Amino acid sequence: MFRRVPQPLVYAEALLAQFADLSRAAEGTVLLDDFVRAVAQLSGCELSQLYLLDASHTCLQLSAECLDGLLQPREVTSQPADYSAEPLLQFALCQNRVVSLVGLSHSVHETSFLPARSASWQSLLCVPLVNSRKAVEGLLLCASPEHDDLQVFADSLGQLGSFVLGQLALLRRLRCPLGEPAVALPPEVITSGYGLIGNSSAMRQTYQLISKVLHSPYTVLLRGETGTGKEVVARAIHDYGPRRSQAFIVQNCAAFPENLLESELFGYRKGAFTGADGDRPGLFDAANGGTLLLDEIGDMPLSLQAKLLRVLQDGEIRPLGCNDTHRIDVRIIAATHRDLVALVGEGKFREDLYYRLAQFPIELPALRQREGDILELARHFADKACAFLQRDPLSWSPMALNHLSGYAFPGNVRELKGQVERAVLLCEGGELLAEHFSLSIEVLPQDLSLNLREQLEHVERHLLLDCLRKNAGNQTLAARELGLPRRTLLYRLGRLNINLGDFEV
Repeated sequence: MFRRVPQPLVYAEALLAQFADLSRAAEGTVLLDDFVRAVAQLSGCELSQLYLLDASHTCLQLSAECLDGLLQPREVTSQPADYSAEPLLQFALCQNRVVSLVGLSHSVHETSFLPARSASWQSLLCVPLVNSRKAVEGLLLCASPEHDDLQVFADSLGQLGSFVLGQLALLRRLRCPLGEPAVALPPEVITSGYGLIGNSSAMRQTYQLISKVLHSPYTVLLRGETGTGKEVVARAIHDYGPRRSQAFIVQNCAAFPENLLESELFGYRKGAFTGADGDRPGLFDAANGGTLLLDEIGDMPLSLQAKLLRVLQDGEIRPLGCNDTHRIDVRIIAATHRDLVALVGEGKFREDLYYRLAQFPIELPALRQREGDILELARHFADKACAFLQRDPLSWSPMALNHLSGYAFPGNVRELKGQVERAVLLCEGGELLAEHFSLSIEVLPQDLSLNLREQLEHVERHLLLDCLRKNAGNQTLAARELGLPRRTLLYRLGRLNINLGDFEV
């Protein structure tokens, strides 16, 4: 760490003294101010800045600044969510990479985040700061008008910055007044739903997970039942992340046969196969700099899974008919409604690819688990349908709202959207009524003449049909969810006279 630092012993002693001084700070603001002042002294730079991500991880805020040895007044300044105007900050934050430049060219690099001064800035160091969970939480920036190699300070200042983040978290936990019992701080409140609709506890947990992965380069695996909005969440991660100004491309892995899917993803060169009359870039190239959503990843053929694993590990692709590889910068988001762990056990999905994709899994809740969100979503879909049809907004009858609230929606948000759009088309007045919705709600038997056995059979039939609908008729998945051997499930289906025609797939 100190081999290239001038006078390494003197520098090490000064660094140790700063660790000791910062450990004695009793307030968060004092800690941050002392930190940027210490960085300026250790690096010999005229400017040191500390940027921290806000609670929602959508804004990068300038939290402390030291210029020419003086602390600067605190101003509420934030970089926009995509940092598209600040590529240097964007690269360091999102790639978790140190940026060190000597001979800074203002005609080449965008440096509007640096304060203006008579002598132009010539050297720049930008160090990502990680917390105890190894997640990037902010950036440390140093700049000098001299031609200095600031890279030699990156490791030590990064260690000091991580220490300060830990101290800051500790001070926040100890903020309660002396003599009062310590109260556990609630989870970070996510003030933005990232364009998503719903305020249920299940969705707020989803927003919390999105905020943690938004500015990291990790691969995200979206899991959930069909119709839960996996593509919508993937687009939200793209639109509110640093790649929002680049392409967002979706490819359904179940929509193409194996040979066509490979050429679609990787592209090909002229003459690679019959009909390849020219070079064609693939979707990895088209999404370069942006995001590629691989939907229904569980249906990807095994041979392609090996090639995808190579892309995730090396960041390189080789088009069909080409001997050379080239690098790409694409964020991969995968989505599936299938149980990948079960597919791994059946030999239908590569175990190494699963662990590479599941760096950061997000389980999207089913609509029936999102208490209170059904009506909010229904009103949203109705307003959008009315705007599309260029008609006045519709009101809702209490019976229609109760009708929706009492339905389990096995097709989740996609089914709700279709039901509302159909109801808007059927509605000839200004109010949506219960009869405008075609929901097959099974009412449990109230006939007191039925004996206990008959009532239990009715309840069992209802549960089995609901589980089969949710799993699109897949008896193996339904048996696993119900905790039954498949043979037992088949026996019960036969005993209750249930067949595939009893529900909609």
